[in-house]
Amino acid sequence: MNALLSVSDKTGIVELAQALHASGIKLLSTGGTAKLLAEKGLPVTEVADMTGFPEMLDGRVKTLHPRVHGGLLARRDMPAHMAALAEHQIDTIDVLVVNLYPFEATVAKPGCTLEEAIENIDIGGPAMVRSAAKNWKDVAVLTDASQYATVIAELNTNGQVSDKTKFALSVAAFNRISQYDGAISDYLSSVQMGVDVPAGDAPPTLSRFPAQFNTQYTKVQDMRYGENPHQQASFYRSASPALGALATGVQLQGKELSYNNIADADAAWECVKSFEATACVIVKHANPCGVAVGATALEAYSKAFQTDPTSAFGGIIAFNCAVDGEAAQIVAKQFVEVLMAPAFTQEALDVFKAKANVRLLRIVLPENRADILNAGRNSLEFKRVSGGLLVQEADNHILHLSDLKVVTTVQPTAEQLQDLLFAWTVAKYVKSNAIVFCKGGMTMGVGAGQMSRLDSARIASIKAGHANLSLAGTAVASDAFFPFRDGLDVVVDAGATCVIQPGGSMRDDEVIAAANERGVAMVFSGVRHFRH
Repeated sequence: MNALLSVSDKTGIVELAQALHASGIKLLSTGGTAKLLAEKGLPVTEVADMTGFPEMLDGRVKTLHPRVHGGLLARRDMPAHMAALAEHQIDTIDVLVVNLYPFEATVAKPGCTLEEAIENIDIGGPAMVRSAAKNWKDVAVLTDASQYATVIAELNTNGQVSDKTKFALSVAAFNRISQYDGAISDYLSSVQMGVDVPAGDAPPTLSRFPAQFNTQYTKVQDMRYGENPHQQASFYRSASPALGALATGVQLQGKELSYNNIADADAAWECVKSFEATACVIVKHANPCGVAVGATALEAYSKAFQTDPTSAFGGIIAFNCAVDGEAAQIVAKQFVEVLMAPAFTQEALDVFKAKANVRLLRIVLPENRADILNAGRNSLEFKRVSGGLLVQEADNHILHLSDLKVVTTVQPTAEQLQDLLFAWTVAKYVKSNAIVFCKGGMTMGVGAGQMSRLDSARIASIKAGHANLSLAGTAVASDAFFPFRDGLDVVVDAGATCVIQPGGSMRDDEVIAAANERGVAMVFSGVRHFRH
């Protein structure tokens, strides 16, 4: 038996080669891998010596040879195949270990030139992997160091790799080739040759949206069902989710997450991590129904819950801080589907032991605060349409105090400005049309997803009334401009004394005049936050 090892990432390769050698498998290798194995005292034959043909074209051609691909592709159960090998004195290759040139890492580096990208496109590696993966019954193909331990264990136990493992390795190999080719396609079809002709050490101009879009996701689990029981569903994770993304979450206890759980949890997490202060967000059907900041997790939760206790029943709760025992005691009194946070104290975990069905989800965060704010924010967002896909940049805009433009005679106070920024942050995560009343770092009324902005304003007011919250002196955020003064009149009639909106309507002057007439402060953000 023979094993061919040719890797750019040499993590664990010596230990694997030692296990192969101990199992009586002859080692073949190329270039740097062969040199490393020889230095470790392992008997290894250079592929060039096996093929009788030297590497050429700066290493572009070294394994593209019948002695390599014949050895990989020959079916051992077909006499004609084995006779052909014997006729041409070709040995079988029974184990292939290949990881590809680091194309993805190369193009991710700032200033990468087109030439560097092209030279990091592996040709021989993918060709060998495809050959071995096709012939999986006879060849074990390893494409990642994480697979080595399984193969070593089977060799040590049984002296061979099981068919089950070989098939799994084959599937993983084809998946890796698909990912690799997709990355190459995405990059090359993003190069704007019409903008400039990249040459030398000048990096090319890249389009934000490639001419062909390739997505690669790995299934994490099947769902019990989709949005409704008659729909099937699964949850997939991107190849390399950033720390702080929902997909990095670790479930600590509770029932299996459902399709709706994950969708709502994502909405809650994206909103809560937008706040630097200790914050809590409660989401129901993809909309925040309560958001607040506080000195402690308990205070933030208590304020968020006050906004809409009715909607909070069976909701998704997210914290951007550790959940301690004090907060857990109060949260546990409510019916909650999912509770998520960066951490849970032991006291909090002990509280929820008695609530075995509650899903506790810990999100793994990066250390840097700036990275936390941006973590998991996909650079692109997707929406399926019939027969197609809409792709856009994620709405990652952050509004700062200095961005606000006061357009009324009445000037907002420092306290009102903070409430306006808070309301604006919440409105960004509320389905359009969105109207959000806030005061003192908490939502007082949320109107979401209505065809009319007026109806959203009225609903927010009604919800505040049901929660026994006064809207007197509140700040209001509207995710898009007021097309007429009537929307402004509704929120002022409800008690608002300051308003933030994007501006940009043909009737801005009319709405500003109405604000001056009503004696309220109004600021323009200059940014719209539709969320559909």
